[in-house]
Amino acid sequence: MTFQVPAVDITPYVSGGTADEKAAVAEAIDAACTEVGFIQILGHGIPRQTTDGLAAAMDEFFGLDLDTKKRYRTPPGINRGYAPPKSESLSLSLGVESASRMNDFFEAFNVGASQADYPGVELDPVHYAENVWPSAPDAAPGFEPRVAAYFAEARRVANTMTEIFADALGLPAGFFDAYTGHSLDVLRMNNYALPPGTVDLDGDLTGMGEHTDYGIVTVLWADQVKGLQVLGADGGWHDVSPADDALLINLGDVTARWTNERWMSTLHRVKPPIIDGTIERRRSAAYFHDGDFDALIETLPSCISVDRPNLYEPVTVGEHIAAKLAGSRAGVRNERAEREAARVVAAAAAAAPTGS
Repeated sequence: MTFQVPAVDITPYVSGGTADEKAAVAEAIDAACTEVGFIQILGHGIPRQTTDGLAAAMDEFFGLDLDTKKRYRTPPGINRGYAPPKSESLSLSLGVESASRMNDFFEAFNVGASQADYPGVELDPVHYAENVWPSAPDAAPGFEPRVAAYFAEARRVANTMTEIFADALGLPAGFFDAYTGHSLDVLRMNNYALPPGTVDLDGDLTGMGEHTDYGIVTVLWADQVKGLQVLGADGGWHDVSPADDALLINLGDVTARWTNERWMSTLHRVKPPIIDGTIERRRSAAYFHDGDFDALIETLPSCISVDRPNLYEPVTVGEHIAAKLAGSRAGVRNERAEREAARVVAAAAAAAPTGS
C-alpha cells in the first residue's frame, strides 16, 4: 500500500457549512488521524499575503550573520528567540541517543503566547515569556507585525482543528476550550540552508532528528522542498511535501494520550537533500498548540475498553512539555517517552542491513 497523507478541505468549519458538510469533514479527519496522523488541509482561510509576509520576514532574519542572530538567543528554559545550528537534538526529547548530542543542524526563531496575551490569569513568566523581537537595524521594521499576523491566523486554524477533533471523537462541542484558555502556543520558524562550512556534509546529516510534537496539534507551513519525512505504519520513513496552498497538520503527544493512541502522535524528522554538495534550502514554520500549562491530561473514557486498556497515567501539559524540552534544548534524556522511543528503535531495526 502506497503511503499517502490525506488531503481534507475544512471550508465547512471555516465558512459556516451545514451540519452534514461538517460531519463529512470530521469523518475524514478521524480517518486521517487514525491511519496516518498527518493531514493536508485546504480551505484553511489564511491569505496568501500573510504566508508570503511570514516567508519574507524569515528570509530577512535568517539572512543575517550568525553573530547578529545570536544576540537574540535565550537560555534553554526559555522557549523564545534564536536557536543556532547544533544547539538542539530533537531525538533526545524521546529519550533516544543520537550519534552525537545536540547535532540537529537547523536554526530556528521562536515566538509564543505570553502573559500579556491572557490578562487576568496568573501565569509563570518563564513558560509564558515575553517575546524577543529583532530590533533595527538587525531586522526590517516589518518583521514583528508580519510574524504576528501569521501567528494570529495559525492560532485560528489550530482552534478550528480542535473544534473538528471534538466532533470527530464524539465529544461535546467546546470540549477542548477548558484545556486551552491559556494555551502554551509557540510558533517556531525553521531554516535548513546554512552558509558553506557551517555543517559537515557527511553521509547521515540530520536537519532535525526524529521526534513527536509535544502538545495537541501542530499547524505547519512549509516550502515544497523534500526533507520532511514521516514514519508510516509500515515502519518506513516517507517524504512529505505540502500541496499547493495546503498546510500540514499533525498530532502531538497530548492528543495521543487523550485518545489512548486511537490517534497517534506521528514520528517525523527532517533530512533535506544535498544537491551538488549543497544543502537545498528549506523553510518551515510550525505553530504548536499545546494546551494550558496546568491542564491535567487523562485518557478519554470513550477510548478505553477491554481490548484497549489505558496506556497512560495522568500528567499535566507543563510536566510533559518540560521533560520534552529538557531533552531537545538542554540535552537531558527524556526517560518518560518509552512508547515513542520504542517506535524509533523499531524503525531503525527494520531499516538496518541484514547478513554478516
